[in-house]
Amino acid sequence: MQPTRPRQRGAALLTAMIIVALIATVAAGMVWQQWRAIQVEAAERAQVQAQWILQGALDWARLILREDARTDKVDHLGEPWAVPLAEARLSTFLAADRDNNSAVEEGLDAFLSGSIRDAQARYNLRNLVVQGKVVPAELASLQRLCELLGLPAQVGQLIAEGLRQSTLSASGEVQGDEAGSASNTNGGSVQGQPLPPPGVAQLTWLGLDEATVQRLAAHVVLLPQPTPINLNTASREVIAAVLPGIDLGAAERLVQARQRRALEKLEDAQAALGAGTPALEAQRADVKTAYFEVTGMMRLEQLAVAQRSLLERRGREVKVLRSERLRVRPDGSLSAAGAPAANATALQQ
Repeated sequence: MQPTRPRQRGAALLTAMIIVALIATVAAGMVWQQWRAIQVEAAERAQVQAQWILQGALDWARLILREDARTDKVDHLGEPWAVPLAEARLSTFLAADRDNNSAVEEGLDAFLSGSIRDAQARYNLRNLVVQGKVVPAELASLQRLCELLGLPAQVGQLIAEGLRQSTLSASGEVQGDEAGSASNTNGGSVQGQPLPPPGVAQLTWLGLDEATVQRLAAHVVLLPQPTPINLNTASREVIAAVLPGIDLGAAERLVQARQRRALEKLEDAQAALGAGTPALEAQRADVKTAYFEVTGMMRLEQLAVAQRSLLERRGREVKVLRSERLRVRPDGSLSAAGAPAANATALQQ
């Protein structure tokens, strides 16, 4: 019996080592799961905090626009709302409240940035279709804009026809063969018709490629209703496209004139364009704005949350029409994420 004892002791030692290894593996897995849960909870908490701070920044933007309506009757790029907020530490906005200031300094580093843009500085694609029909003058403006941007004129025709089809399908007025004439390959559809795009980023629903949409995004917009462009904020390309008989040279003269002094009425713009230019139409050009886009980005260490909202101002009432989350690229640029940030009704409360 004596020769078998070393073997038994060796087997017992090996069994003990296996048990210890299993216990260590299980313990390590439990620790990792606990660490993972803590990280997820921290990320979710930071996400919620960032959303609340962005909501506060949106309310701040609404207050700025409300005060601007009280003190000024025209909108131009020399006003306080047009100055973007460069990335700044959140604690600088809470310096008056020592408790909040110390809380932010002791916690995560939080940085806020944002801007308010005049939505009517861009050509409103909603002008293209009125009562289910494409307006020839508006289509000509969009085609001129496409040519100025180096895009084929057929892009304007494609957008106009797509918006007409989507408008008809949304109102349920498509009948007969027309119900199947248009198709939506990049987005949803209703009975074979493309859905109305909620914004410029969704123009791919109408068949445009991503590069074309990106080229157009800086010069066109989709607002809830037809609007004129604001001559105090529009680019020279948009001005030359929308105003008939105006080339880039005349549009540049208008831009330089408004830099010296903001246009207070259409007559000022008419004088800056010079004699011989066609009379400006109030339904196509103006010097004030009713729609604004507010973009805000909150950065908490490695987390970056961005949101873009469309605001409508009527008198001194400023309300949120829609909001969407934005995707923050590694280089810091923003792109549409395609998901609504929150219900507009909830944002207004």
